[in-house]
Amino acid sequence: MLKALTCPLDEDLAPLAQFLRSRGVVHRIAEERGEQVIWVVDEASAQIVRSLYEQGVDSLPRASEAPRAPSPAAQFWRQAHRLIPVTLGVLLITAVVALLTGLGTDVRQVVMFTFTPLEPSGYLAEQPDMTQWWRLITPIFLHFGVMHLAFNALWYWELGRRIEMRSGGLWLLGLTLLIGLVSNTAQWLWSGNSSLFGGLSGVLYGLLGYCWLYQKLAPNVFFDLPRGVIIMMLAWLVLCMTGLVTLLGFGAIANAAHVSGFAAGCLIGAVAGALQRQRQVQ
Repeated sequence: MLKALTCPLDEDLAPLAQFLRSRGVVHRIAEERGEQVIWVVDEASAQIVRSLYEQGVDSLPRASEAPRAPSPAAQFWRQAHRLIPVTLGVLLITAVVALLTGLGTDVRQVVMFTFTPLEPSGYLAEQPDMTQWWRLITPIFLHFGVMHLAFNALWYWELGRRIEMRSGGLWLLGLTLLIGLVSNTAQWLWSGNSSLFGGLSGVLYGLLGYCWLYQKLAPNVFFDLPRGVIIMMLAWLVLCMTGLVTLLGFGAIANAAHVSGFAAGCLIGAVAGALQRQRQVQ
């Protein structure tokens, strides 16, 4: 759970607790180190608790008299642009690129985001052009088809917002760029230096590995992914590597991006989780 606020032990929080219960805000009030601590399940609920506390506990209307407060979900969406700006920003860029490229059907637009630029001969260059350094990252925004886009966007939303709410937007941005660089480079090297590839999936497997290893070393409510989800994603990774998915007509799979992204994410998650665990012990 997430600590919303602390207050003196002698302060009567009964009106606040009653109001929160009447509005369906899941919370727990505990005594810790001579103070009262209010715990909630997410940042949206924490914002509600802090706002109500700042208004004054005694001024809260009784549950029978109070107008219905917005649900925690409604509160979250109102503040999403402040809580998870990087998650939303990456998804917005991905959507814009999907529109510009016609989901990968407009070749003239697609080559603007490929790992290597287009040569006058009409083929992709065999080596990256470091004067166009952004191409090392931009393939993560390319998607080929609605299902490809929808699957990756949903998973980036799920994993990205967890990391951003736990560790902040700059950390998520750094992870996205670093894992994107690793997975894009690995796929380019593996696929013969001049093939066309794209998608957020390498980054997604990196974020999955990060959350998984971090959670094992320093458990927290944000990275507590269902065991079945992790098994499903790893099973899909192995299935794609067998080549069966491609044979069934689902298109070419960027296996090198998936594996390298996952490995990078696991490494970063292990280091970050170990450091956090050490801080908790101290």
